[in-house]
Amino acid sequence: MDSIKYPIVAFELPKEITQKHINTYIEELRHFPYLLEEAVKQCPPNILNLTYREGGWTIAQIVHHLADVNMNSFIRCKLVLTEENPIVKPYEETLWAALPEARDFYIAPSLHIINGVHWRWWNLLRALAPEDFEKTYLHPQTSQVVSLKQEIAKSVWHGEHHLAHIELAKKLEIITNS
Repeated sequence: MDSIKYPIVAFELPKEITQKHINTYIEELRHFPYLLEEAVKQCPPNILNLTYREGGWTIAQIVHHLADVNMNSFIRCKLVLTEENPIVKPYEETLWAALPEARDFYIAPSLHIINGVHWRWWNLLRALAPEDFEKTYLHPQTSQVVSLKQEIAKSVWHGEHHLAHIELAKKLEIITNS
């Protein structure tokens, strides 16, 4: 089950995140929309209804989820850069994924959101000074203090994690009954 739930293994924060890592993360964020579009290119609704595991999200739900989470992560980055250790607003991603618009097979709007958010994110991050990546926010549910460099590290992993789910769903062809 873990290899299906975490096809690229669970996220583990690197012990040290260097400027070289940060530069790589920034470029990976820039390329992510293209990788996602390639993964879902020419997927008809019956394919978008596939899931990577029983009870898991469909490909369409994953795409909509990626739009949601990437918008939130981008906003967290902007909060970190404009406020002193802000407290971020958590959200219930499973409940968001169950909303009617997140279950819709029309994924083009979410792909447009991801493309736009990632372009703006990349444009912002590449202009920052190294010390900006040390700035932090507080996550109220976990009481964790998260730095900007940790946020982008997790965001890169998160995108790769869900790209692997999409590829797994296309390979396994488990159709949901939703």
